[in-house]
Amino acid sequence: MVMIHDPHRTGARPSGQARTPQTEGASNGAKDAAKDAGGDRVAKMLARAGVASRREVERLIEAGRVALNGQVLTTPAVKVEAGDILTVDGAVVTEAEPARLFRYHKPIDLVTSHADPKGRPTVFEALPEGLPRLISVGRLDINSEGLLLLTNDGGLARALEMPSTGIVRRYRARARGRVTQERLDTLKKGITVEGVHYGAIEAHLDKAKEGPQGANLWITVVLAEGKNREVRRVLEALGLKVNRLIRLAYGPFALGTLMPGEVEEVGPRVIREQLAQHIAPQNLPKGDRPLWKKPAVVAAGPRRGAVEIDRGGKSPGRAGKPQRRLRKAPTGDAPPKMEYKAGWAKPKPKPKIVKAAPKRRSGAVNKAPRPAGPPKRP
Repeated sequence: MVMIHDPHRTGARPSGQARTPQTEGASNGAKDAAKDAGGDRVAKMLARAGVASRREVERLIEAGRVALNGQVLTTPAVKVEAGDILTVDGAVVTEAEPARLFRYHKPIDLVTSHADPKGRPTVFEALPEGLPRLISVGRLDINSEGLLLLTNDGGLARALEMPSTGIVRRYRARARGRVTQERLDTLKKGITVEGVHYGAIEAHLDKAKEGPQGANLWITVVLAEGKNREVRRVLEALGLKVNRLIRLAYGPFALGTLMPGEVEEVGPRVIREQLAQHIAPQNLPKGDRPLWKKPAVVAAGPRRGAVEIDRGGKSPGRAGKPQRRLRKAPTGDAPPKMEYKAGWAKPKPKPKIVKAAPKRRSGAVNKAPRPAGPPKRP
């Protein structure tokens, strides 16, 4: 689900109130009229512009936050034509730019939302400057980490989230408890937990280590639905307590070598090859190289077992939890060190050649020069 904070939602139908035939007919009539009109639906336009997904746009319209040519909209069954002015919260929505996609290594203790009612730090507040307005493809809860896809195209985000698309997500979970591979194999048939049915899940027991308080397990989990807290709830139903969850891959995109807090844009050529069926033809990106280049130093969130670089800001962390010591960034005008890409070999230092003193011959005796004698007689 695409996350967007909506604290002023108004205009929604009270719960329990059924649609009357009059309202149902009016709604259908408006939809039919919209189909006959030219242009694109307002929800599709806003989703393509990266404002929100189509479902979230409908909520924005119900809250009275979307206007067309100065008139507040009350239904999403409206089409936008050329020359119309569309606004959200008073801000004009410009034409949609080509679809863009970013890989982001989400650290723990960040909420996947544009704003949090509890004031907790969010993913979008931690992103570096220079990025366009982005929305998340799905979400990771505050205690989960790993790959999070970000895009400026709401339609693309919705397509990648839908279970019907069948996009595979791969996770690695660390849990405490005891389980056998045979029991994990039962998840391939699906499982129902507290009335919620989860589809087929592949789980493989990678490592098990006995400890004083139970066994510590590492489990690889592969699924295609991605429901709310699915991995945690399914493993807990097997008697396991998940204490770390990392998303390794989302469809054809992998976490790779991204460090926590780092962002990398997916190239336009890769988007065309992998996601063309989910993007409108007029919204496909052109070229081969990404438009955004990540800065030399990216502020990273808290990582486990790693050293962070302090640029003067505070690293997000839980209240009352001791923070790790941060390494100060170098100051002064010292020249930057040479950076080597993965797989490159650093040049070996050249050996120093020292000239040795000439060796003396064995048995040689230093003799003083003889004095010159008198000249020989003729």
